[in-house]
Amino acid sequence: MEVTREQVRDGLRAARYLTTPRVETALFLALVLEKPLLAEGPAGAGKTELAKVLAEMLRTDLVRLQCYEGLDEARALFEWNYQKQLLRIQTDRAEGRGWDEVSHHIFSREFLLDRPLLHAITAPRQVVLLIDEVDKADPEFEAFLLEVLSDFQVSVPELGTLRARERPVVVLTSNRTRELSEALVRRCLHLFVDFPGVEVEAEIVALKVPELDERLRVQVARFVAGLRKLELRKAPSIAETLDWARGLCALGVRELDPATVRQTLALVVKHEEDLRKAEGKVSTLLAAATRG
Repeated sequence: MEVTREQVRDGLRAARYLTTPRVETALFLALVLEKPLLAEGPAGAGKTELAKVLAEMLRTDLVRLQCYEGLDEARALFEWNYQKQLLRIQTDRAEGRGWDEVSHHIFSREFLLDRPLLHAITAPRQVVLLIDEVDKADPEFEAFLLEVLSDFQVSVPELGTLRARERPVVVLTSNRTRELSEALVRRCLHLFVDFPGVEVEAEIVALKVPELDERLRVQVARFVAGLRKLELRKAPSIAETLDWARGLCALGVRELDPATVRQTLALVVKHEEDLRKAEGKVSTLLAAATRG
């Protein structure tokens, strides 16, 4: 793909996605070298959003494959529309057609249900293919995925080989719940996406919740950064930071105080044990958040 680093940087900014030169460079190289981008990091750090913004930047569709334990080729690639096939069989038999003619009909492209991978490969124009949370899938699925990503073509026994019209731009994300295979990692450009620092997160809040007071947005970013340093079951995501900011804005809050924090903490901390731990640290976190 012909694109410049400046175009990538400007495109991300136009989509209001604040990032770093390292992320911009990785994205630029993935586009120019036409290699999949593997974005690893904690849940909620903005990996999935990066793929969404990339699709917006390229003015194309986002095709998402959500991975999970037990995901297999059929659910990722294609399935036959059995109900439609059965109806066609009944109709053809009622009209006196033989099995050779019937089977030729029911195993045609018309009866194939595209799942995300086949959809991305056979799309009439280039799309962004997001393979989300690949670490949740079984290792066996990785081997299949590696084969698809190597040549962007799939074989359907009844139809032959279906090749990509336009190679999709591929983004894989992983929350690092397990190690991915070396073969898959080598196939991709690697990018670690961590939670943003206080200044960047405050800027994100300013972009997404501009009506929030400047002083309060800094306090929110500092408080959330403090929460992430606690050993919580799930660290607050950027999306949860924004939810909290919107909630505080709706309440007309101008500055964080202990009562407000305790009343609204569930917007940013979602597990009961995490909530209890965070409530015990409110005074300390608040002191750090409101300094200066």
